[in-house]
Amino acid sequence: MKPAKTRQILTPPLTWDAMTGGENYRESLTLQLQPMLAKMYGFHLLKVGALSAQIDTSACAISHQVNVADSGEELQVKAEITRLPFESKSVDACLLAHTLGWSSDPHAVLREVDRVLIDDGWIMVSGFHLASLLGPGKCVPLLRQRAPWNSRMFSQMRLMDWLNLLNYEVIFRSRFQVLPWHRQGGKMISTHLPALGCQQLIVARKRTFPVIRTPAMRLAAKTPIRAVVSATRQCREKS
Repeated sequence: MKPAKTRQILTPPLTWDAMTGGENYRESLTLQLQPMLAKMYGFHLLKVGALSAQIDTSACAISHQVNVADSGEELQVKAEITRLPFESKSVDACLLAHTLGWSSDPHAVLREVDRVLIDDGWIMVSGFHLASLLGPGKCVPLLRQRAPWNSRMFSQMRLMDWLNLLNYEVIFRSRFQVLPWHRQGGKMISTHLPALGCQQLIVARKRTFPVIRTPAMRLAAKTPIRAVVSATRQCREKS
């Protein structure tokens, strides 16, 4: 397995139109996000990355939405996404639409997002999946230099592992859009064979308690509660 951090210089597309089939990817991702956005609440929604800024999140009840990236369009804040200019635990939800795929240090991005998220805050992470019809394009010299093939395609299990290590509970995950060139990704085949989807989405919540049960926690859960002798009888007598 290749390390998450790389010295390779990655140049993310600043708009969805800058990649082949970009509009199809954006519409398909927006459709997947709608049910989850409708369940979120709070005061501040942070959209990290140039592509995140162009995702329609009007279905979310969070009214104050801020777009942040080091460059791009429709931005309210220009800053490095590994050094967000926000206070710790000040954001209720965060969207990373294909942000990690063009990051040279995705761990640093996730740690910074974790810093600004409140306890029980939401994080939405999307990306392209290698085990799909997009995967073979990374072996073609003329294609692998262009978006979306020049992005880093992490497996869904690897992304979930990163989130678990940061103590996030995954509440939703999906693969979708089996046919990259189709706006709906091939509705029939995407419904029955979602594992072949070229895009993936993970929605998780930041937890303040350990999600993974340690041996000490399992032992504590099995330890019976000792009853105090005659405590109940004495309370009855006093009453």
